[in-house]
Amino acid sequence: MSPAAKSPPAPLEAGRASSGRYSGWRLFLEGLTGQRGWSRAWAKATPRERYRVVIVGGGGHGLATAFYLATEYGISDVAVLEKGPIGLGNVGRNTTIIRSNYFHPENIRFYEYSLKLWEKLERTLNFNAMVSQRGTLNLFHTEAQRDLFTRRANMMRLLGVDAEALSREAVKELVPLVDLDNGRYPVLGGFLQRRGGTVRHDAVAWGYARAASEAGVDIVEDCEVTGITRDGSRVTGVETTRGHITADTVCLAVAGHSSRLAAMAGLTLPIESHVLQAFVSE
Repeated sequence: MSPAAKSPPAPLEAGRASSGRYSGWRLFLEGLTGQRGWSRAWAKATPRERYRVVIVGGGGHGLATAFYLATEYGISDVAVLEKGPIGLGNVGRNTTIIRSNYFHPENIRFYEYSLKLWEKLERTLNFNAMVSQRGTLNLFHTEAQRDLFTRRANMMRLLGVDAEALSREAVKELVPLVDLDNGRYPVLGGFLQRRGGTVRHDAVAWGYARAASEAGVDIVEDCEVTGITRDGSRVTGVETTRGHITADTVCLAVAGHSSRLAAMAGLTLPIESHVLQAFVSE
């Protein structure tokens, strides 16, 4: 079943709080009573007429922005607007990989900070996002690729980030099923970051939604933005399928729809959306 076909945890009714902290002990006790003691995960909010911040897009970036605004900056007068159910947009359609194995120092520092957030995410949200640091391995098939990955590994190590350049033999030892001698794509070696890995994309969205809701953020589902209102050059709010909402700040976190939403505010972004296909093998 595809991630988009699964049902997210049912949201709370408006005004209700979640059922407290999750734990193994709590799971055991609920199992004894047929799992009937759980409350819904996040409040099903009705949009108000005004917020300090409106975030368009209820995916990973939008929900994380709302959560950290509330918990790190004390700004909880926030609404996250999602045109459908939480977790069924772009956040549920990606390769789920987390890593910081880049070349440019600015990228390495940025993604290393992100990776450290991933490493403590489940404790931060009290939600099982299925973070699995099983490692990320890139294979190289030419001498030019060997040079590129070796330089990348050296740059990462200079900045204190874990990285390993592997020989053919080391790749075979690490992943015995790899065919090193494929005539078209012979494997010459590999580039490994052991702290890289995967997370469960929809669980990330649900965890952030639950935690943001607990922090006072309104999670408004089935609320599509149809326009952005302005007073001269200043954005003043959004038009939605559930009415107009005034806001001091409007944040767009809509992935491939960024250009279309920005155009509503009179902005032209040099961004195009292209479909990418992920192939999974076993």
